[in-house]
Amino acid sequence: MTRFVVDSDTLLRIAAGEVEVAAEHQLLAPTLVRSQALSALYQASRRGGLSAAEGLERVTRVNSLKVRFLGDKVLQRTAWRIADQLGWETTYDAEFVALTQLQADVFVTSDRDLARAVAGLVETATIDALRTA
Repeated sequence: MTRFVVDSDTLLRIAAGEVEVAAEHQLLAPTLVRSQALSALYQASRRGGLSAAEGLERVTRVNSLKVRFLGDKVLQRTAWRIADQLGWETTYDAEFVALTQLQADVFVTSDRDLARAVAGLVETATIDALRTA
């Protein structure tokens, strides 16, 4: 079993049915990813990319996915340290990195710049890694 931390874009693609995650994998994400996904779906609806009903249906799918959402004090402290170490303005991305360091094997992100920035801290992969065991 591989434990993957997934970012918001990855979570949305899974909820949209674009990716089927291999049964052997466990998915984790910081709790903030729910708000990020909700906001992204709302914005897509406002721009006309999907209807409000479709957006709300995907929110329901996100919440029904087999993902362990975490956001404890240790994660927050670790995210703070990582954001400070990398000179980031916020801790949002650092929460994904911190969770990977603390609980997972690999961080899945489609953000190539983020993957490069954290290459020395955690292993990263593209969404394709979720498809195979």
